[in-house]
Amino acid sequence: MAKSVFKKTVLIFTVFLISFLVNVESQKFSRNLSQRSLGLRKEKLSHFRFYFHDIVSGPNATAIRIVEATRTNRTAATGFGDITMIDNPLTIGPERTSRLVGRAQGMYTSASLNEMGLLMVMNYVFVEGKYNGSTLSIMGRNPVMSTVREMPVVGGSGLFRFSRGYAQARTHTFNMSNGDAVVEFNVYVLHY
Repeated sequence: MAKSVFKKTVLIFTVFLISFLVNVESQKFSRNLSQRSLGLRKEKLSHFRFYFHDIVSGPNATAIRIVEATRTNRTAATGFGDITMIDNPLTIGPERTSRLVGRAQGMYTSASLNEMGLLMVMNYVFVEGKYNGSTLSIMGRNPVMSTVREMPVVGGSGLFRFSRGYAQARTHTFNMSNGDAVVEFNVYVLHY
């Protein structure tokens, strides 16, 4: 009789343990995948060079200040706290009439009290060739008075899924009278 009760107890415990483990497994929110299952191949390194047209003046501005922070003597020089929304053209050459390869859509904000330092958050939305519809996401610090600025590529979509890399910015021209600027970007991206 004692053996029978023991066997029934072991059986009930085993059923309970298995059902518990199955339930725990079904509630898992992550899992490992093979790269091949997502169609990912060998990574490649690509270089893109284009010109970013930051047009803040005139009726066809592509960069609009949407937040202007309260000014103090300390913040007036840097515009600390200002936020600008952008939909800037990206062209193959520095001329505004040069062939359009994409748009920089996002925003930048003055994030430094002591220098012209911007926080850039933007997507390069490509409209040219095989990259049409693909995007690269940039998020980083842009100390605009430096000759060369570097910002990380933090991801992308389309042909740039799982991408990473960096973007180097160099001011090509800056119009002191109206604030318009043309910036050369060299972007180096690892992608599949």
